Amino acid sequence: MSEPVNTSRRRTLIAATAVPSVVTGAAVVTPFVASLAPSERAKAAGAPVTVDLSKLKPGEKAAVEWRGKVVWVLKRTPEQVAALEKIPASQLQDPESKKASQPDYVKGATRSITPDLVVMEGVCTHLGCSPTEKGTPGELGSDWPGGFYCPCHGSKFDFAGRVFTGSPAPANLVIPPHKIDGVVLTIGVGQDGKEA
Repeated sequence: MSEPVNTSRRRTLIAATAVPSVVTGAAVVTPFVASLAPSERAKAAGAPVTVDLSKLKPGEKAAVEWRGKVVWVLKRTPEQVAALEKIPASQLQDPESKKASQPDYVKGATRSITPDLVVMEGVCTHLGCSPTEKGTPGELGSDWPGGFYCPCHGSKFDFAGRVFTGSPAPANLVIPPHKIDGVVLTIGVGQDGKEA
């Protein structure tokens, strides 16, 4: 004759083995799930960057990093702004910036929200080198109005990042989304306040 089943003991044994199994499973799965989340460094790399414009004087350029690229913030002098308007369209590959990578709110020769301040990636659109500033008119020839020169392959850009005809760079320098609130520039956020 068989003994009656002790259901109370059975429940105790099931609970005694189930609880450690669940805890062990959670301990194994938690690090795996956590590894799928972006790291703090990855989050920061795409996060908006702010720049205090009150420290930038006319003719000065600040360089900041946003999404792993150098972004230039140039406070142009009145002479630099005036020179942009004098460059003949025939000397520029994309004078109206129709093919350029830029937000809609930075149209025109200055490619900026305000004429004196331009924000652009300091990365040549040819092969990704970093152009150097050649700000003195005539520094690269008698017709040079001042701007940027890429030492890798000779691409030339004006102070709005527009590429000159004859340069190997296929497009103007990239203008990232940005907005200006008083003396604070935020790169990575559009005029509407939305993150890019």
